[in-house]
Amino acid sequence: MLTVIRQGATGEKSGRSVGPYTGEIWRDIVHQDPEISVGSVYFTPCARSYWHTHPGGQLLIVVSGEGVVADADGVVHMTVGDMVWTPPDVRHWHGATAERSVLNTVITYRGVEWQEEVTESDYQAAVGQFTSTTASA
Repeated sequence: MLTVIRQGATGEKSGRSVGPYTGEIWRDIVHQDPEISVGSVYFTPCARSYWHTHPGGQLLIVVSGEGVVADADGVVHMTVGDMVWTPPDVRHWHGATAERSVLNTVITYRGVEWQEEVTESDYQAAVGQFTSTTASA
């Protein structure tokens, strides 16, 4: 049988997220169990996650704004309509650019393992590659 999950059905209201983030982040969790988590995450300009991994991987779908995702291989600029797949256990971070916020639909498989904060110099080096009118190749 199909299950319909209505907005606000979890009883949790939108709220500023506390935890392993730099800057202001807002989250709405639509569904969460040990295998999968689905939600919306809003990063204000300059806000970003700490370094982390996901045992089952993570899919980000950009709904509005502009952001970046970085791993050991480099930095990717993301904008409306982009989908970014991070494979299982790949160390990465993501967030908004310095000039614009970003809203993502986030689908996370088998949780998250948080690591250290992204330094200000590493963040500036990552977002400095892009302006609000620049897209990655």
